[in-house]
Amino acid sequence: MSDWNWTQIANHDTLTEGPVWDGKALLYNECAASTTFRWDPKTNESTVWRTNTGETNGMTFDRQGQLFCCEGGAHRVTKIDAEDPNAEPLVLSDAFKGETINWPNDLAVDQQGRVYFTDPNYTGGPNNLEHESVYMIEHTFGGNWNTTRVTFDTHKPNGVLFSIDQKTLFVADTPNGPDEPKRLLAYPVNDNGTLGEGQVLHDFGRGRSIDGMTMTSSGTILATAGSNSSGGPGAMIYEFEASGRVVRTHPTPADNPTNCTFGGSSLGTLFVTFAGGEVYQVDNVGHTGHLAFPQRRF
Repeated sequence: MSDWNWTQIANHDTLTEGPVWDGKALLYNECAASTTFRWDPKTNESTVWRTNTGETNGMTFDRQGQLFCCEGGAHRVTKIDAEDPNAEPLVLSDAFKGETINWPNDLAVDQQGRVYFTDPNYTGGPNNLEHESVYMIEHTFGGNWNTTRVTFDTHKPNGVLFSIDQKTLFVADTPNGPDEPKRLLAYPVNDNGTLGEGQVLHDFGRGRSIDGMTMTSSGTILATAGSNSSGGPGAMIYEFEASGRVVRTHPTPADNPTNCTFGGSSLGTLFVTFAGGEVYQVDNVGHTGHLAFPQRRF
């Protein structure tokens, strides 16, 4: 049983997602409201930071402090000006081989600036593409951004995360169907950014698989998974070794945790978003975050 002390810092009407620490405060999304909020620990209040976000879900900073977003409802991946968040974003990808992408969900940026994003469809309607895959976006010398498909075995890829040495890309494969495989996968990253053959690190069986993940400075993966309403062990934060071994689990105070990240002055506070709209912080979790920004850890 977890001895973590959870503190609720915000509550919204619908699902919250995509938490990132900007160095002084927490940014997170209320996806359906197409709104990004900024929670200030000094005032303990959340204010609107960006509107008309295209139902942005996952977000991440690169080493230079540039903010990248998965605008699921707008079917595109963008780069946002963090100093002027409501300015028109730069579109990195909105199509693959001439077809509109599905609903980009989460993303990770490597130290070379390559952007990897997952592209599932959780709407219940038809796909825009025939497959639900992970893609890599590369900036070319001509100033364009090229989108390359890098997984060919995923069902509904969701959270995505690099290992500390960036030689492995972890992908949460999280379909909804009771008989569909729900797994944490690991792919070796080739020199050209493509991925090698995936390995199953953990199988969640019929329970809810991982939604979002974050990395600790010791290489432990913290992942939001499980549900109190759909069987399995319930809503949890899982601690995984890089091998996939579950070190421990921590029950969450609300159902269906969606994503997590570290923040605070020493990156020792864990922030967690939930499907019900709640946002929590947990101090003294026994880990510090391994983030590209604001403290460049890789």
